[in-house]
Amino acid sequence: MPRTVLIALLAAAAALAQPKVTAEKEAAIKADLTGQIDAMKKQAQVMVDSVYSFGELGFQEFETSKYLSDILEKAGFHIEHGIAGVPTAWLATWGSGKPVISLGSDIDDIPQASQKPGVAWHEPLIEGAPGHGEGHNSGVPLNILAALAVKKVMEQEHLQGTIELWPGVAEEEVGAKAYFVRAGMFKNVDVCLFVHVASSMGVTWGPAMNQNGLVSVEYMFKGESAHAAGAPWRGRSALDAVELMDVGWNFRREHLRLAQRSHYVITNGGDQPNVVPPSAAVWYYFREADYDHIMDMWRIGDNMAKGATLMTDTTYTERLLGSAWPGHFNKAIAEDMYENIKKVGLPQWSDDDQKLARALQTELKVRVNGLPTRIPEMRVPRPAPNPDAEGGGFGANQPTGGGSDDIGDVSWNVPTVTLRYPANIPGGPGHNWADGVAMATPIAHKGVIAGAKVQAMTMIDILVHPELVAKSWDYFNNVQTKEVKYKSFIRDGDKPAIWLNQKIMEQYRPRMKQLYYDPSKYDTYLQQLGITYPTVRQAAQ
Repeated sequence: MPRTVLIALLAAAAALAQPKVTAEKEAAIKADLTGQIDAMKKQAQVMVDSVYSFGELGFQEFETSKYLSDILEKAGFHIEHGIAGVPTAWLATWGSGKPVISLGSDIDDIPQASQKPGVAWHEPLIEGAPGHGEGHNSGVPLNILAALAVKKVMEQEHLQGTIELWPGVAEEEVGAKAYFVRAGMFKNVDVCLFVHVASSMGVTWGPAMNQNGLVSVEYMFKGESAHAAGAPWRGRSALDAVELMDVGWNFRREHLRLAQRSHYVITNGGDQPNVVPPSAAVWYYFREADYDHIMDMWRIGDNMAKGATLMTDTTYTERLLGSAWPGHFNKAIAEDMYENIKKVGLPQWSDDDQKLARALQTELKVRVNGLPTRIPEMRVPRPAPNPDAEGGGFGANQPTGGGSDDIGDVSWNVPTVTLRYPANIPGGPGHNWADGVAMATPIAHKGVIAGAKVQAMTMIDILVHPELVAKSWDYFNNVQTKEVKYKSFIRDGDKPAIWLNQKIMEQYRPRMKQLYYDPSKYDTYLQQLGITYPTVRQAAQ
């Protein structure tokens, strides 16, 4: 039986099983959800501030994972830990039957992004430590608020369905979601509602604009050590191989498509100058707009590594550390979610909220326009690239590259959307201390409340309108995946790189623990840190 037909039959069955909800009743349910979520403002603030204070890097989110999963377990969710062999991954489940609604968001943070919240200049909590310089401390708390509110409504109204929540582990390393897919985590899911921090509220459908997929590959070279001064001719420098590979790649950039983004760090450069390095390693991100071009970049990278070994009489091995497909998001769900965005609107920002935003923008020397006060229009997808067009298909509608998110892998396995919610300040550079300034302040707290309302309303629409699920799968099967089929970048022998960031967290965690938020003693994390909100330079006031 074709999958489209099966989905339609399941939707029809769900419609018969679900109690009839009139338009008036639906409006009352959504008003109840709004009231419930407003009543959880304190819980939202505590969750957001707590996760901010943990400040954990990818694959090392142990405090964060335990804290959030414990909240759900106490609320009656069944928790399965260690999903896909990732110690900090879990799946929380409540309810039964169809539809199955999956709620996801990321939990990891950024190296060297430690920052005092509410302070409009660079002032680390701990110099050199990691911190939430993107805002991943806020997404799972948002989903928890929405799930708890919807769970209560489902119990009151006897609505059938299953709610699942999960954390995006090591998103900054695009390290886990492809393994979640391989482990079958989304096999029975009807719709995935993902959320990601932003500076405004929005949702899109179709191919993600200016978002690439990628493979994350580490090349490890082996040579032979020798005394670098006494007998350098007896050495075979693995570091020379790394540097030659990097030189070769940088020459090749000129002849790659506009859509590509590629960057690297040397993860092992040897031990000390007087020893010819017998081992060295370099870690690459190869980003492009589609599967075939990403694989082509990986092939070129392998050739560069082989060439470097020929020039240095060394050898190399490689390992895949992460991967991501370019995202493609669902039209039916996105359009429904946007209607709920318009109903909820943006938070009411205080004068202090706007003061902090304008002060940070002044500090960053970007446009000083404060926090947004108007919901943007939902962007329509750009036309698909035409490879037969003059110039090889490049023009106004062609991909020009950008960041990556492994929610893309999920989006090619189940109808998915990403809600962007307004918990950050416009103008930040991304992956930077500045993007952590707002993330344990009233700005983030209000943004999470607004986003939770949209998420909860969209969940209710999915529960009481089975035809919405059917439409989402019709788009998924007959538009999105009609010609493009998902093929994972990860190979049979690949495993999650759960050792990443372990040494960094071992270095900083003892000092960071001393600054964990204690809500039993302090009303907010700002209060615990003794920070006046907002703290801005005199000239910015």
